[in-house]
Amino acid sequence: MRPAGHTAGSVGVGSRCVLVASVLWGTTGTAATFAPTVGPLAIGAVAMGLGGLLQALIAAPRIAREAPGLRAQRGVVLLGAVAVAVYPLVFYSSMHLAGVAAGTVVSIGSAPLASAVIERVADGRRLTRRWMLGAALGLSGTVLLCVAEAAKAHSAPGAGSVRTTVLGVGLGLVAGFTYALYSWAAHRLISRGVSAGATMGSVFGLGGVLLVPVLLATGAPLLSSWPNAAVGAYLALVPMFIGYVLFGRGLAHVPASTATTLSLLEPAVAAVLAVLVVGERLPLLGWVGIALIAGCLAVLTMPPRTAPQPRAITTRLNTGAEGQGASQPRRTPAGHVLALEVVARRGAELGGSGVQIARVPQGHGVEDEPQTGQLVLLPLPVCLPDLAAAAVADRAGQAVAGFLDGALPVH
Repeated sequence: MRPAGHTAGSVGVGSRCVLVASVLWGTTGTAATFAPTVGPLAIGAVAMGLGGLLQALIAAPRIAREAPGLRAQRGVVLLGAVAVAVYPLVFYSSMHLAGVAAGTVVSIGSAPLASAVIERVADGRRLTRRWMLGAALGLSGTVLLCVAEAAKAHSAPGAGSVRTTVLGVGLGLVAGFTYALYSWAAHRLISRGVSAGATMGSVFGLGGVLLVPVLLATGAPLLSSWPNAAVGAYLALVPMFIGYVLFGRGLAHVPASTATTLSLLEPAVAAVLAVLVVGERLPLLGWVGIALIAGCLAVLTMPPRTAPQPRAITTRLNTGAEGQGASQPRRTPAGHVLALEVVARRGAELGGSGVQIARVPQGHGVEDEPQTGQLVLLPLPVCLPDLAAAAVADRAGQAVAGFLDGALPVH
């Protein structure tokens, strides 16, 4: 799904920013295992709270410059900030109850569907076949990864109860919805003219303010030892601050549904790190799920096929009066009609005439099937065959030429 006005290169840059951010986010679960005495609420509050406040501090000049635009969209800003405050609390609680991999998979895996629903309801956005194929692969992969992790967890000694796991999965679904919601809010602000820096600084900064009371109430264990403090600092600075700066830049180029689908890389990274760093074992089914997620990313990041560029042609009016006010050649790509100004002369001066594109600024292109433009022939003396010879820029020009030569009936 490519936003209007964004080139394939722009979408590629946005996709890469989201993928790098997803890799950074995939380290959070593994990092949290190095602070086992810190509860999930404190981990979430310090990670997103301090990270959001730092984003607001860095973006303060931009926020001040773009304050009028932010005030005009204050409802979207507030909605995004509330989602930012809720997300880390339910996300880390989901990992605590259902397990790191299962909580991550459910939270991130449900976000693309939630984003698609939000965009469909709020923006009326249609889903492309590419997105649906990528989402199908990614969601299938996350389901397999979740099943593999759940089977491994319940077969291990001291596995949690079914009720605990179900509660963790439910919190993961809430996390996925809030993740999709603040992603949509950020993309909405950026698409309406607010810069990525001011958007992320305001939304995440306000969300960080909302998380401060939670941090004050639950964050004492973070200061009880240097390892705990180091984990908190890492989560705030790297995955949350740097990760969401990159995510904001990505949202400037791709819609929220694409961004959240690309972030399916996060649970795959989390699962691989759990194997390499924590020493967990991933069943074969889990590796198949990771392969499907890789296929999802390949589908969504593959450059779209582009039609070959048409050969540029030159339109010149042959009036026999070269150098005496005749129009200069204008190069125009085939398939478009530029605002064409023609001065027709035959022998002695006869007068001026022209072909103009109504309601289209000079120099702008007009598509083959314009929605608002129309051709207007000025009723001034002109040699029609010479004028018809000039209108050969494309199919639309050929139609004009046929009309002028009398080849087309007039209704």
